[in-house]
Amino acid sequence: MRVTAEQGDITTTAVDAVVNAANSSLLGGGGVDGAIHTAAGPRLLEACRELRRSVVPDGLPVGAAVATPGFDLPAAWVVHTVGPNRHAGEQDPALLASCFARSLDVAADAGARSVAFPAVGAGVYGWDADDVARAAVGAVRSWDRTHPGTVDEVRFVLFSDRVLTAFESALAGA
Repeated sequence: MRVTAEQGDITTTAVDAVVNAANSSLLGGGGVDGAIHTAAGPRLLEACRELRRSVVPDGLPVGAAVATPGFDLPAAWVVHTVGPNRHAGEQDPALLASCFARSLDVAADAGARSVAFPAVGAGVYGWDADDVARAAVGAVRSWDRTHPGTVDEVRFVLFSDRVLTAFESALAGA
């Protein structure tokens, strides 16, 4: 699997699946979540409402993932995952790593061969970018070892120089 990091706009990334740093309601929010909902169009919200009615009536648990179509995005799929909120006392790095591993499970089940991730947890949920980068890179590499040849490419598409630097360091093994 090829794993890279770049600064950019995840909503314009040409991959099979983009990962959304969602909240448990799946009904949109700020940051990456709001940008993905806006770019995907109103059908994404309807698909998320249907997931709430049928699959996750109590909301998506932290560390879990579900998929919807990408609608107006270049990506065929949006994989929604909920990161742990450090401000709310959710400080378990295993939950953070689970966001990345479960997202790859869901993307692979949908047939995605290329996946773009944001820095789940590094925004309003208060995780340090270096901690997110280490958890993300570790989870992706571990997932690839147990699912070889399933996903060809993972791209971390990041919103700032600081977060990009953290991911580049994690990818280099620093």
